Amino acid sequence: MAQRYDRTQEDSGNSVQLEHLNLRQPDQRLATIFYLMGMGFTRDPFLMVGVDNMWINIGRSQIHLPTGNAQRINGTIGIVVPNLAALCARLQSVAPRLDGTQFRFTDRSDFVEVTCPWGNRLRVHGPSAELGGFELGMPYVEFLVAMGSAGGIARFYSQLIGARARCEMTRGAEVAVVQVGRGQQLFFRETPDKLADYDGHHLQLYLADFSGPYRQLLERGLITEESDQCQYRFTSLVDPSDGRALMRLEHEIRSLTHPLYGRVLVNRNPAQSNRQYARSRDAFAGTY
Repeated sequence: MAQRYDRTQEDSGNSVQLEHLNLRQPDQRLATIFYLMGMGFTRDPFLMVGVDNMWINIGRSQIHLPTGNAQRINGTIGIVVPNLAALCARLQSVAPRLDGTQFRFTDRSDFVEVTCPWGNRLRVHGPSAELGGFELGMPYVEFLVAMGSAGGIARFYSQLIGARARCEMTRGAEVAVVQVGRGQQLFFRETPDKLADYDGHHLQLYLADFSGPYRQLLERGLITEESDQCQYRFTSLVDPSDGRALMRLEHEIRSLTHPLYGRVLVNRNPAQSNRQYARSRDAFAGTY
């Protein structure tokens, strides 16, 4: 008899990819020092190459950094890099240039806690099967949310967006876990702490069923932007069971026919870049 498999384990849900986070920041020079020299990421060489915006490639995902008042998520951005020791060396080397900002980092042995110059928190891991098997990527974003909202958030993504979503207790808190791409998840962790007001940052998802969620969101008056044929936006997350507002987080939703879907992103190997940076620094020390 042929082996029996649980085929449901391979269901991915409607959200195909978390492509980018968008976080305004006020200083492109400091962003370059932190994200490129320190974190070892790559500036996209094809799009947004001017001085008012920068797209940062992180494996198959990005962080978009338009110039403006600093935006901060209530939570943590999960990152995978090939080599944590090399990361710490790079961060140590740029620390003097980021003096006077909120930048800091702490090596926790199995991961590195990093705060960007404007207060966004990153938790950086080495590659692992549990984090999608990425060598370089953005496997998760964790948002802090009000008490009693995780269940409704899971229902919102499951019933209105068609994503795989569930609730679980983790480290003493109720958490909505939403699968948004291969090896990518959004976490919504309840906290009793007072949360900062939402400041307009957004994330972008690609959906296989593009029109189904649109119809449901439109019926509830939740569509905030009719961007173009391949894109729309919404901001409010509500509980489908009673319409209760749960949180605000702008979503840029794209179809799989969007011109940017599947575009190959140029990435450096951060460990290799660290060695090259060290050699260049030593070779040109005192030149400038």
